[in-house]
Amino acid sequence: MITSRTRLDRYLSHQLGVPRGDIRLILAQGRVTVDGVVARSIHQVLDKFSLVEFDHKPLSSSRPRYIMLHKPRGVVSATEDERHTTVIDLLPGDDNSDLHLVGRLDFNTTGLVLLTNDGHWSRALTLPETKVPKYYHVCLEKPVTEEYAEAFLRGIYFSFEDVTTRPAELTIINPYEVKVVLEEGRYHQIKRMFGHFNNKVVGLHREAIGNLPLDSTLLPGESRELTRSEVHSLTEKAVRPTSF
Repeated sequence: MITSRTRLDRYLSHQLGVPRGDIRLILAQGRVTVDGVVARSIHQVLDKFSLVEFDHKPLSSSRPRYIMLHKPRGVVSATEDERHTTVIDLLPGDDNSDLHLVGRLDFNTTGLVLLTNDGHWSRALTLPETKVPKYYHVCLEKPVTEEYAEAFLRGIYFSFEDVTTRPAELTIINPYEVKVVLEEGRYHQIKRMFGHFNNKVVGLHREAIGNLPLDSTLLPGESRELTRSEVHSLTEKAVRPTSF
């Protein structure tokens, strides 16, 4: 298995069962390619998804996976849980053990969840300085006023952590429904922000992350692979999805 920062000579020695001292000759003979390019240096560093071939036969076949899932209510945003269905349980196939979540949704929150086996990509999306916006549709128990929007834009103080939330955008659809845009993801953040007004969230649905809206053709519990352009768009400068 290729792990992060694996040197080519060490990997080939293990895979081919030959001494590391013999790897130079094998490379000089042009018998090894990495991602389709003939490898020449024993010092070349591989990553998890490097495609290494010896005499035109693949030695590694890992590929990055990027998945969007329409999470239903009552499903845990985790890879394992003894009592509840997890997002991993909803995916087709049995070979999903290397996937992890890119951010989480609460047990009864619905909507867009991303899963991947590419740690570099998921870190790029979740680093605080990246500021990837998340878009939510929220239903409330009590009517909302413009005071809420002003408070969300200023930031709301959470005494337990002694922090003030980043400015967030709130748009009123009707007195009991709003759209919220966040650039952070603190524990139960949206519920706690409305809790500041003693107003209970009765429905919460994530509609989009960055440039990527939830595919409207996916029913709750369904998923699909992201396209290459969708994968790259998420790490580019965020543009508000046209559907929001």
